Amino acid sequence: MRKLLLYLIIITTGFVFVARLFYLQIYNTSFASLSEDNAVKVIYDYPQRGAIYDRNGRLLVTNQPSYDVMVIPRELKAFDTLEFCSILKISKDKLVKRLHKARVYSPRVPSIVIPQLTKDEYAYLQEKMRKFDGFYIQKRSLRDYQTIHAANVLGYIGEVNDALIKKDPYYLSGDLIGIDGVEKQYENELRGIKGVKRIQKDRFNRDIGPYKNGKFDTLPVNGKDLTITIDAGLQGYGQRLMRNKRGGIVALEPSTGEILALVTAPTYRPDLLVGRKRSPNFTKLVYDTIANPLFDRGVTGEYPPGSPFKTINALIGLQENVIDLKERVSCRMGYYYGRRGQKLGCHSHRGPLNMIPGIANSCNAYFATVYRRIIEKYDTPQEGMDNWRKHVQSFGLGKYLGNDLPTGKRGKVPTAEYYNKIYQYPTYKWYASATLSNAIGQGEVLATPIQLANMTAAIANKGYYYTPHIIKAIDSKPIENENYTTPKVTTIDKEYFEPVIEGMHQVYTNGTASFLQVRGIDICGKTGTAENFAKIDGVKTQLTDHSVFIAFAPKDNPKIAIAVFVENGYWGARYAGRIASLMIEKHLAGTISRTDLEDWILTHSLEEEYAKPHSGKPFKINQ
Repeated sequence: MRKLLLYLIIITTGFVFVARLFYLQIYNTSFASLSEDNAVKVIYDYPQRGAIYDRNGRLLVTNQPSYDVMVIPRELKAFDTLEFCSILKISKDKLVKRLHKARVYSPRVPSIVIPQLTKDEYAYLQEKMRKFDGFYIQKRSLRDYQTIHAANVLGYIGEVNDALIKKDPYYLSGDLIGIDGVEKQYENELRGIKGVKRIQKDRFNRDIGPYKNGKFDTLPVNGKDLTITIDAGLQGYGQRLMRNKRGGIVALEPSTGEILALVTAPTYRPDLLVGRKRSPNFTKLVYDTIANPLFDRGVTGEYPPGSPFKTINALIGLQENVIDLKERVSCRMGYYYGRRGQKLGCHSHRGPLNMIPGIANSCNAYFATVYRRIIEKYDTPQEGMDNWRKHVQSFGLGKYLGNDLPTGKRGKVPTAEYYNKIYQYPTYKWYASATLSNAIGQGEVLATPIQLANMTAAIANKGYYYTPHIIKAIDSKPIENENYTTPKVTTIDKEYFEPVIEGMHQVYTNGTASFLQVRGIDICGKTGTAENFAKIDGVKTQLTDHSVFIAFAPKDNPKIAIAVFVENGYWGARYAGRIASLMIEKHLAGTISRTDLEDWILTHSLEEEYAKPHSGKPFKINQ
């Protein structure tokens, strides 16, 4: 029995050894084990990154060749450092630091010494490489921008950091990755798959040919091409209109939620962040804290929405049945309330007004009345406030929209709990009048331009919207994503949208934007003048008002919904209204008939306004 047990142990042990050898030689093909094998050199073949096209098939981003000088530290031999540094135009100290960093990263794995050589630099160095053992040249691709616009949309690529290398084994030191915009959001689709070549080395560390006759080598797989929803022509036109101004333009297609234009101003040319010039250019952009060109105002600028928000209060008032279309409200240059005769001011207009002309003439007294009734309909202001907030949020305000943009802010729609803290409830009570600024889109309400455009699309669609998104197709295959194809329904019944839409239509026909009409296009819009406060030396100071405008067109079967926000633009129709009308005509007609309107915008600048002493102070815009 003991003899049988001994034989069994010997046979089992032998079987385990044979199985392990079989696994190591036949099945174990992991990159990690092969790259750590001293007898095998691993060389990566980088794929072409996917191209990016606009909605009309116009090429926006492609690739250009680039060459990196790589080093494998354990293969280094003594070399003429002065000649090497002279060829590459690098100081000896910098070279020593980079070689040390490469050795710390891994003595066996390649690291970048000099990134992104030009064709000429590569051609010259290629002849000299035989002198420098341990170095070789790795071909890669850099982005080649075919447009000077949409940097905030497209994003850029840069080297991966150490944290990401540890997190994702796909990336190696010196690899490039999408850092912002579409490049970041769709990195996995754009990057492709690296090819791998394994070279067998002899005991003298000389290359002797492909490892196992190339059995484990793979070819690179190029990245997928993307088609985005942006109309490059409309985007570029919006950028021109916003020259010498600060703010954002967001245009959507109401029937799909596709983003037609996403303009932020000031901005920068996308080719500034390509190649070896990326680092110094990026530093300049970061330290420009006045213009803040890296800040995408279209999706991250949180502003008071101003009078466009009155359309939401009108809809809530109708839904809550606190006012009808016939009731008229008087306006004596404002709305008076409270025991002390406080006043919410208003501009001069005819009156009294019911809802449709109330929207057309943007009457503050009318909407203050509607708002108070909405809140006071319920037993407590807390209950009224939370019910009002529920309606507002159904339009996508006060929350993340769920779009496919890597940045964004949620805006703000105040809660009853917020006011309880502000007014120290229950020690002190508060009432609807304490929150009256919400009636006209001031006070505690904040929204981003993309949220205002989405709100406008929901009105245009009479009660629903599609999540705004930037992707249209991947490798020519239309995107299928339920988040983008399923409508989000508001809390307002469809029947209540008609009078509000008519009020917005009359804004153009005989209201606050009547001088902005475009022949042959029925536009529905709403002007807005948003008060602008900042703390300067600890004192709350009122600065020049912001110019706000929302619109959609045509009135029936709308093709575009737009929001324009111009910082310090005085009043709604002055800058934002003009820009919105021009953008709409450009999209629907292709040409501009009101050249006088276009010339005015192109020749008027707000740079003097921004140059005032307060220009460096934070406006009411959360960054």
